[in-house]
Amino acid sequence: MAGGGRSVGFLLLLCAAVLVRSDHTFKAGDPVPLYANKVGPFHNPSETYRYFDLPFCFPAHMKEKKEALGEVLNGDRLVSAPYTLDFLQDKSSEVVCNKKLNKDEVAQFRSAVAKDYYFQMYFDDLPIWGFLGKVEKEEKSDPSEYKYYLFKHLHFEIFYNKDRVIEINARTDPNALVDVTEDKEINVEFMYSVKWKETNTPFENRMEKYSQSSSLPHHLEIHWFSIINSCVTVLLLTGFLATILLRVLKNDFVKYAHDDEIADDQEETGWKYIHGDVFRYPKHKSLFAAALGSGTQLFALTVFIFVLALVGVFYPYNRGALFTALVVIYSLTSGIAGYASASFYCQLEGTNWVRNLLLTGSLFCGPLFLAFCFLNTVAIAYHATAALPFGTIVVIFLIWALVTSPLLLLGGIAGKNSKVEFHAPCRTTKYPREIPTLPWYRGTLPQMAMAGFLPFSAIYIELYYIFASVWGHRIYTIYSILFIVFIILLIVTAFITVALTYFQLVAEDHEWWWRSFLCGGSTGIFIYSYCLYYYYARSDMSGFMQTSFFFGYMACICYGFFLMLGTVGFRAALLFVRHIYHSIKCE
Repeated sequence: MAGGGRSVGFLLLLCAAVLVRSDHTFKAGDPVPLYANKVGPFHNPSETYRYFDLPFCFPAHMKEKKEALGEVLNGDRLVSAPYTLDFLQDKSSEVVCNKKLNKDEVAQFRSAVAKDYYFQMYFDDLPIWGFLGKVEKEEKSDPSEYKYYLFKHLHFEIFYNKDRVIEINARTDPNALVDVTEDKEINVEFMYSVKWKETNTPFENRMEKYSQSSSLPHHLEIHWFSIINSCVTVLLLTGFLATILLRVLKNDFVKYAHDDEIADDQEETGWKYIHGDVFRYPKHKSLFAAALGSGTQLFALTVFIFVLALVGVFYPYNRGALFTALVVIYSLTSGIAGYASASFYCQLEGTNWVRNLLLTGSLFCGPLFLAFCFLNTVAIAYHATAALPFGTIVVIFLIWALVTSPLLLLGGIAGKNSKVEFHAPCRTTKYPREIPTLPWYRGTLPQMAMAGFLPFSAIYIELYYIFASVWGHRIYTIYSILFIVFIILLIVTAFITVALTYFQLVAEDHEWWWRSFLCGGSTGIFIYSYCLYYYYARSDMSGFMQTSFFFGYMACICYGFFLMLGTVGFRAALLFVRHIYHSIKCE
């Protein structure tokens, strides 16, 4: 227990240390840290390489910056840049180096320019980026006639307030070009210049410029339109359900009460007819309980991430903060998964709770681990920065072994010993009734399609902005709108699952347990379908590595949504079913 407590405390300190901003002050002439991070095709955000994988000028003293876990997971690999930017020291046309490029190095630069490679650096934790070169081409000209030029002069414009750096802009000189079209040896004189300017912007607001793009009136208008669209959807659905569940269900209550008073031996019809089967435990109850436990943990993880986002932790270019938070919070919430799964499994009169816990621990982590192994192998083959170093893999394994697994076990033991009984208003008969033959549209797949479409329609407008941020270079900062959309998603998922469960019971189909979970989670399948549309119609991503990363990790994310929303749908349906059968006489 003491070791587990120390591990949890260490993770909390690690998370706090990474998520806190550092305030740097400098004196005139002090060197300000400048790190080169990575390069890669602009349209393939996952395909990034180390800055010096291209034949740039090396600094006099190469130094790698120690990075936190989240930064490594984000693909950051910071090393000393070849430029010297001293505080308040202007420079004009400073030579970095004179470099002779051989044919292979020229071909490397030409390939990078042709693929729209960009570079990224960090100056006092402020991001800098720019393109490596440009392609000159005429309309309808043959690609073999294109001209490829490498930028050789970089100008830094830096704004300061007293003793602190506030802003930095980097631009290339369009007239300082090197022709790398042909495979021949060339001499390149790489140069840079620096200009310092004073500003009144306070240090605390220096990151605001990076979030302004998502706060422009045009984008806010679209965001609020999506919110209004979603709210209208919720209102229409609520009205529909109010009609069904307040009028039709009320008539059912009156009818069943009247039947009980007049003729107790009269044959029952509708959802009351199956009262002896509706609380019959589902098949594969260990898997069902494990899915509920994993979904509950992912729901708790999402809520905690939203809390951190709303308090301003994930400000723009806080390198690796989101990944660190995901790893730490997922580890700390594993006890929730163990408790929810084991307690529900024991309520269903399950006996092999150890097997249930193993299933809970591997239900989401298992597919995620398999996807990671494949994608990390692809990244290693590409020599990309997305490939995790061996040390980072060891750290993640230790977190899983020393924190995630013990907390899962402790939660499972607490759930097993909770002694909570399953509350069923009706007694379950010994033998199940035969389910009548139903039309095709009452099958599982058609019901899942109907259940997933409405929640997806409430969020699809916001999905574009999320995808453009995660799989592009757009910055997303309006987390309050995203949180509202998330709440709407939960409400619509719960309501539509309840409605479909009612229709299923009216049709005298008592196997609603798995159906409600599958219908609630079907929105995840719709989100993955949107991935296909986004990749081929809304993005310029290409290549085997980027395609693998996009569809591989999005499959894991959508699977997580399936488990989380499936849990929400089942919990809502369970409350509804308990309520309606508690309101009638079922003896």
